[in-house]
Amino acid sequence: MAVESEVQRAFTETLRFFTAHARAPHYTELARILGLSPEGGRRLMRQAADVADREGAAACWMAADTDYVEGWAPFSNLPTHHRLKIDGREGWYGQ
Repeated sequence: MAVESEVQRAFTETLRFFTAHARAPHYTELARILGLSPEGGRRLMRQAADVADREGAAACWMAADTDYVEGWAPFSNLPTHHRLKIDGREGWYGQ
């Protein structure tokens, strides 16, 4: 299991990426941000989503049978009827 701070950093960097790009990072993008191998990024992203969801801290989940983010509270990586604005800019979908 990853060190708790690594899991927290993966969670936080995923939110930062979502805020900056209006989409979730691919696990290879997260790996690059965190200085990990692609496989390390994939495992840590999944672990961060699992921990957040299990502890009720945030609703984070991956698309079924994939390693792609579907939802990372408060964002949705899929279009929804819930449009979000950040600093007056549109482009995000909410859960």
